[in-house]
Amino acid sequence: MGAPDRDTVSQAEGQAIVRKISVRIIPIVMLLYIFNYMDRTNISYAQLTMGEELGITTAAFGLASSIFFLAYVVFEVPSNMALKKFGARVWLARIAISWGLVTVLMGFVQSLNQLYGVRILLGIAEAGLYPGLLLYLTLWFRQADRGRAIAMMAMAQPIAMIVGSFTGGLILDHVSWFDLSGWRWVFILQGAPTILLGVAVLFLLPSLPKDAKWLSKREADWVDSSIKAEYDEPEDADGWRELLKAVKNPRVLHLAVANFFAACGLYGYTFFVPQIIKQMNPEYSSTNIGFLGALPFIVGAIGMFLIARHSDRTGERRFHTMGALSLAAVGLLGTILTVDTAQVALIFLSMTAIGVLGYLAPYWALASQVLTRAETAVGLAAINTIAALGGFAAPYVIGKNATADDVTIGLYFPIGCLVVSVIMLGLVKVREGEQKRTPRTPEPVA
Repeated sequence: MGAPDRDTVSQAEGQAIVRKISVRIIPIVMLLYIFNYMDRTNISYAQLTMGEELGITTAAFGLASSIFFLAYVVFEVPSNMALKKFGARVWLARIAISWGLVTVLMGFVQSLNQLYGVRILLGIAEAGLYPGLLLYLTLWFRQADRGRAIAMMAMAQPIAMIVGSFTGGLILDHVSWFDLSGWRWVFILQGAPTILLGVAVLFLLPSLPKDAKWLSKREADWVDSSIKAEYDEPEDADGWRELLKAVKNPRVLHLAVANFFAACGLYGYTFFVPQIIKQMNPEYSSTNIGFLGALPFIVGAIGMFLIARHSDRTGERRFHTMGALSLAAVGLLGTILTVDTAQVALIFLSMTAIGVLGYLAPYWALASQVLTRAETAVGLAAINTIAALGGFAAPYVIGKNATADDVTIGLYFPIGCLVVSVIMLGLVKVREGEQKRTPRTPEPVA
């Protein structure tokens, strides 16, 4: 027999199925992204002492931070295609295990050139995880539920920065086992758990609803038919030809370039928070910097959740994204103007965190709205690939313009980028039909 009509499942039953999926899927997805973001940004805390030991200047740190994204960009789309071919369980486990091994290896570099090389390897290892997870969520959640699912995954970013800040500062000051410097242990201790997580994914993460032993066949069929009904096109198109088609789509390209400028704000902020806090008071210890560095991300996590929730309840995406990015630009400007007054500067850093994190969920919900089913795999990857170039541009430009005594002078670049992104998103034309595909959903995913 074929799949049952999705209408045979009542609204209450549907919500129960979504909650069941959320409990099983979201924690694993969040853990993957938490360690992913921690392992790509922990260099920002390691630099507090690594720079002096290896002779790494602010400019060299900016390049080491950004060079990761070049390799990431080159291998991201092939990685996303491989995920469709081998299945989410196998490919996401491969990504996690390989980037965990490379992060541990980073703890043993002896020179700047070696650091560059390992950062490139890390980009190759991590390539495809974020768009892969976005694609994975489209296989499990309807448009009505996807915004909060994406928000829960994106919540991993502030959690990663909070955990990374607390542990990074503590490790720098208190761990020097086997005569290895604390910055080396930052990489080793934050990278090793990812290897174990990758192994766990092989046993715990089903690739598709039909593979989930904890869903009945009726439930799995309902999930699959409900999601397919939201699209008019088949879902088996992929390859570089489809990627080029997605990039040539004016709306996809417009959203991608807007996200590039938004990403400049995001990465320009996250990679330099420890240096900004150190500039507030050069007498702060690494532990103090770690604890203070966590505060903006705690505030940002709360703001991120509230923005995503309101966006889902209203079904509106574009203006939520624009508002968040505008707040981030104001926060960065305020940080520059008040950096000598630590308490006030921390408030502006928190505003920035709300903005650069809060835009993520409504933006990606908007992007997944305007893509066809056939474009989803390559379209999300294409957008994220272009945006990842912002991860290269911002740290590099900030590092080139900043000095050891004044990091904030480089922040005018991400401010300008955020303003450009807001303007571009204001020019996005969202068709009425797409708006209707995201109804009000008062019930949370989890």
